[in-house]
Amino acid sequence: MKSPRIIAVIPAHMASVRFPGKILFPFVDIPMIEHVRRRALLADNIDDVFVATCDQQIAEVVTGYGGKVIMTGNHHKNGTTRVAEAIADIDCSHVILLQGDEPLLLPRYVNTLVEAIKKDPNGDSWNGTAPLSDAGECDRHSFVKCAIGTNQQIMCCFRRSPAFCDFECQSTFIQKILGIIAYRKDFLAQLVKLEATPFETHEFIEQMRILENGFRLTAVSFDQALPSVNEPGEANEVIAFLQNDEEQLELLIKTCDTTATKQL
Repeated sequence: MKSPRIIAVIPAHMASVRFPGKILFPFVDIPMIEHVRRRALLADNIDDVFVATCDQQIAEVVTGYGGKVIMTGNHHKNGTTRVAEAIADIDCSHVILLQGDEPLLLPRYVNTLVEAIKKDPNGDSWNGTAPLSDAGECDRHSFVKCAIGTNQQIMCCFRRSPAFCDFECQSTFIQKILGIIAYRKDFLAQLVKLEATPFETHEFIEQMRILENGFRLTAVSFDQALPSVNEPGEANEVIAFLQNDEEQLELLIKTCDTTATKQL
């Protein structure tokens, strides 16, 4: 069997309701998306890393750092369709979609996802997950959770837990959905042509299009969910995490100029 060719793509655009232009917000003098791209390049067995965007400003910044950019249309409503367009003519078997507003991405998380793909290359899709932190998160609607069944298959995604049992019980099969997801290339091309499904539409959960149409979404468990940047105030949370986490500081030194890290 031919070995999978796995690439990573970071979809990006300048428009953001809560934080316009956040994708280029600087951390230690380097734009947020560039942190994500450099960390993706540190992952093992990733054949290539691209940024997919419709914005010339983003393209110029990324190429200025030596990165690879694929220009897309400006009609996309989500990163999934943007990535599908971007990889249409790219030689790959699978694609990992990374979020440009998650500058704390750990390369080992990408490695774990790659290992899951290679274990079952004929799978449809894979999504990073992480444990719930406390009972209050079961019903916190601001982020998506999932119920995981046998063989690590995600059965359903939701914003408020439908489970009756206590938190200790729920934590054995319910986890957070993270913003790192992978697709088999031909499956992604099929997925974006399907109509939006009822659960997907009403709950604003893209993954439900996969599940409601009977396809497989495999959970790939990580240690923890890391802070992302959705609005300006959350940038401070990222800085605080960088300052207090040894693994993050080591990655910062690997990916940034040493003098820049002294700002922390």
